[in-house]
Amino acid sequence: MYKTVSTLGMDRSEWLRLRRTGIGGSDAGAICGLNPYVSAMSVYKSKVSDDVDDEDNESMRQGRDLEEYVAKRFCEATGLKVRRSNVMYRSREYSFMIADVDRLVVGEDAGLECKTASAFSADKWRDGQVPPHYLMQCYHYMAVTGKKVWYIAVAILGRDFKYARIEWDDKTVWSLVQIEKAFWERHVIPHVMPVPDGSKDCDDVLMDCFPGGKKAPIPLIGFDEKLKHREELVSQIESLEAEQKQIEQEIKLYMADNEAAYADGYRISWASVDSVRIDAKRLKAEKPEIYESFSNTTTARRLTIKAA
Repeated sequence: MYKTVSTLGMDRSEWLRLRRTGIGGSDAGAICGLNPYVSAMSVYKSKVSDDVDDEDNESMRQGRDLEEYVAKRFCEATGLKVRRSNVMYRSREYSFMIADVDRLVVGEDAGLECKTASAFSADKWRDGQVPPHYLMQCYHYMAVTGKKVWYIAVAILGRDFKYARIEWDDKTVWSLVQIEKAFWERHVIPHVMPVPDGSKDCDDVLMDCFPGGKKAPIPLIGFDEKLKHREELVSQIESLEAEQKQIEQEIKLYMADNEAAYADGYRISWASVDSVRIDAKRLKAEKPEIYESFSNTTTARRLTIKAA
């Protein structure tokens, strides 16, 4: 059903290169359009790019460091035992599907995914709920390994610990495999971008792939209705922003010199904030050598749309 590659002692850069050769569990939710933080376009970029993206931040670091703690808490809460697998799984039937799992459950045909979440995300785990993109991650692992159960445990930092048991579902697993198969065969293999989705990831990928340089205008065919709809959206947004601003101004008028207020379910602050800005124009005029030393030129393409 699957083959494995040992990750024990594997260099991180080598592990990242291996991840580029298939769709992993953390990619599944994004490809399905369920991940609020990562888009399908971002997954596409990570698979077709020649660069190995070693993105890291404090949240990701804490998630790795606290993985063992979450696993121990799971064992305490359930009485089950878990172990590391130290391998990367690859489906034999669908070779584009890979899995690098956190833990396997000893004595049960099951695995465990360990998560950490901030207190602000606690509502997403309320009443046994599992965020949809994490649910897809677990179904992806079941699809690759063939295991019929996957547990997910989360430490909600400073607040709570929860876990859930997810059982194999034929319809869900089959649908997920088909979505991933289509993504791999229609986009990754032929290097064809997914349909734009409005995300920042999409903007970044388009900028990276198309740096520009061709100055001659081209006819924009097939966009008449979309351009008209965009104008309608711009008008609606401007109207809504004006309405929002009016409400905020009414609140300010009511608060007068008071810097804090409260209402049912809301806390309002209108406090003075000091900020320091460099007068770039003056600095360039009076200290041009310093201005030049600290200047950093960046290039970006800016889209402007004006009615003819």
